[in-house]
Amino acid sequence: MTEEPTGGDLSRLRQLNALAVIRVLRTDQPLTMTELAKRTGLSRASTEDVTRELIGHGWVAEVEPAPGTLGRPARRYRFRADAGWVLGVDIGGHTIRSLVTDLDGDVLSSTCVTVTPQLGRRERLAALDRCVTAALTEAAVAPDQIWSTGVATTGLVDGTGKVMLSDSLAEWTGVDLAGHLRRRVAGPVRVENDSKLAALAESWRGVARHAKDVVFLLAGLRTGTGLIIDGKLHRGFGNSAGEIGALPAIGWLRAPEHLRAWSGAREDEFVDVFLAARDGDREAVRAVRKYTRDIAVGVSALILTLDPELLVIGGGFSRSADVVVEPLRRELDRWCLRTPEIRVSTFGDEGVAFGAVRLALEQVEASLYAGSELSSPAFFGAAGSN
Repeated sequence: MTEEPTGGDLSRLRQLNALAVIRVLRTDQPLTMTELAKRTGLSRASTEDVTRELIGHGWVAEVEPAPGTLGRPARRYRFRADAGWVLGVDIGGHTIRSLVTDLDGDVLSSTCVTVTPQLGRRERLAALDRCVTAALTEAAVAPDQIWSTGVATTGLVDGTGKVMLSDSLAEWTGVDLAGHLRRRVAGPVRVENDSKLAALAESWRGVARHAKDVVFLLAGLRTGTGLIIDGKLHRGFGNSAGEIGALPAIGWLRAPEHLRAWSGAREDEFVDVFLAARDGDREAVRAVRKYTRDIAVGVSALILTLDPELLVIGGGFSRSADVVVEPLRRELDRWCLRTPEIRVSTFGDEGVAFGAVRLALEQVEASLYAGSELSSPAFFGAAGSN
């Protein structure tokens, strides 16, 4: 004889049914009740009951019929992306950028604060606070309304949200970024290396969104990489996967010096050398060729190891892709058994920040699909810290 479900079992079953409805609506266009029941595998009655409850809690909304619709159209339902907000932060050497988005990643506000690599820890954290406050104010979102925060930073980051090592920002090694931001916004805070999050952004909404295996190259005043394997960001055992530039023989540390040595290049600005190379200046073309030759060694090693479908180039130098890509491709052809397709990021300066947003949304989704109590959307604030 089958036992009758207990009260706790019924509550859990109801919660699982609600999660099934949210999961389907979260990844699809608005659906009718019939379509929703079919895709969740629930009975029509259970689907109606659960959907009614989710509407009451603010997770789901009914879509208004299109103007001019004849007859009585079937009701359609959507996940309420505007039920909550997440924060994405990119802490770089020269800028700090903050994005506030809804649960679909659509941007409500974007703010940027100018900094320098030489700023001390206290000054950079103060600039971070100003940037976050400005983004929240522009979005009209209170700090306690943020469900989750993703943070990108230069350097190596551990699992608690601390910077283990940073050789490009003054006094940045040892900073507890997760702890700092948890005192300023609600919800869990996750911190990750900026190159990795730029790769995550490309896999989410960028030029690599249809590829499973990707090497992302952050090309700029410094060089970094992010790896996407089987559609997922690859971090490695100690969260240092892809840090091939740490090997001096690779040449990534000296690569920008070829551009800096060109007579028209200022200390931290290489626009002039790329412009001159584009106009055919021989010395500028030679400087760019030397730069790509050094970069290609490490990129070739990653390509030979992973055999990716795509190589994506982002970062500040991606704006000069017309003079960088072809010399790089020629060097890769020399070393690689198969040179992958090369694509250039279209995110501009916001690529890393979008990766931070995606990191925050992954935390939201993990909390949601783990089956937390659905009495209110605010339950995300009680999820893990990093």
